[in-house]
Amino acid sequence: MALKEPPFTIGIEEEYLLVDQQTRDLATDPPAELMQECEDRLSGQVAPEFLRAQIEIGTRVCSTIAEARTDLTRLRRTIADVANQYGLAPIAASTHPFARWHEQKYTDKDRYRDLNRDMQASARRLLICGMHVHMGIDDDDLRVDMLDQLAYFLPHLLALSCSSPFWAGENTGLQSYRLTVFDGLPRTRLPAYFTSYAEYQRHVQILIDAGLLQDASKIWWDLRPSSRYPTVEMRITDVCTRADDSITVAALTVCLARMLFRLRAKNQRWRVYKKMLLQENRWRAMRYGCDEGLVDFGKAQVIPYEELLDELLDMTREDAEFFDCVDAVNGAREIVKRGNSARQQVQVYERSIAAGKSREEALRDVVDLLIKETRHAL
Repeated sequence: MALKEPPFTIGIEEEYLLVDQQTRDLATDPPAELMQECEDRLSGQVAPEFLRAQIEIGTRVCSTIAEARTDLTRLRRTIADVANQYGLAPIAASTHPFARWHEQKYTDKDRYRDLNRDMQASARRLLICGMHVHMGIDDDDLRVDMLDQLAYFLPHLLALSCSSPFWAGENTGLQSYRLTVFDGLPRTRLPAYFTSYAEYQRHVQILIDAGLLQDASKIWWDLRPSSRYPTVEMRITDVCTRADDSITVAALTVCLARMLFRLRAKNQRWRVYKKMLLQENRWRAMRYGCDEGLVDFGKAQVIPYEELLDELLDMTREDAEFFDCVDAVNGAREIVKRGNSARQQVQVYERSIAAGKSREEALRDVVDLLIKETRHAL
């Protein structure tokens, strides 16, 4: 009997930082009226985050990439318009160029107080934002079967999204510094391997019974079965500064998932590699983004990212046509050509320094870039 194809619905969650348009620093204590107006206008699609300077949005459950693009654009535009009324602006970047984590204020909610108490400084350093992509897969075992295969491609997706080269005013030399912060929490990094959904549930239950977590939502792997929805949730990526880039990454993610489903329907699967190998590519994506290659483990060689991307796009062409998102996934080539957000931020900083500006002025120029690019094409 032929396998039933999953719905492959799409949902995108993004976190933004609110900055003061005058100082370009974080708005550590934004007015409550701002969040209230966002909630009134976006009814259930916006929420506060761990830090007061953060705001989170989530698209509706979308049937197509075009629908996801429309909803994400509307959400970003609304947040930007409301923030502007208070002299603030959202930036879609996974770290702020010069803000200090120890100067931030925390949202007064039970879940965040618990996180602060349990994780201590590891949580208090979480001045980071990310993007999550949910893919509707309504078969429990198929969701788990996807984990170890789709994990192979996580570094390829991360490289396109990198937007966190700066931390506390320092050019870190990494394109995704965010993950070095997030990896300080337990139950992060690449997903574990399970042979079935039942096995996954048994292991989660051990942690619950031991009193270490309340439910599976406290498992923060780069890729996980959602504990709330019948979805696989891709979580490795930085938040893309341009909404168009977010759509590109989301489209490529769901195309890769469907490609793997097609393999399974033919009683095939993507080769599973040990985590020690996948971690190397994860690190290379964090360090270099798209600017250097990733390892092709079959060839045991570092291959330029552009070549690997061409292979991915060829491999998923049928799926991009199925989802009517060929232009969206081909946007990945444009990201590589123009540079992801991290590379663009560093270029602005270096040009400003070369022009004789102070370090502080150069960092404010980076914030200006992020404000502008966050509203690109809205």
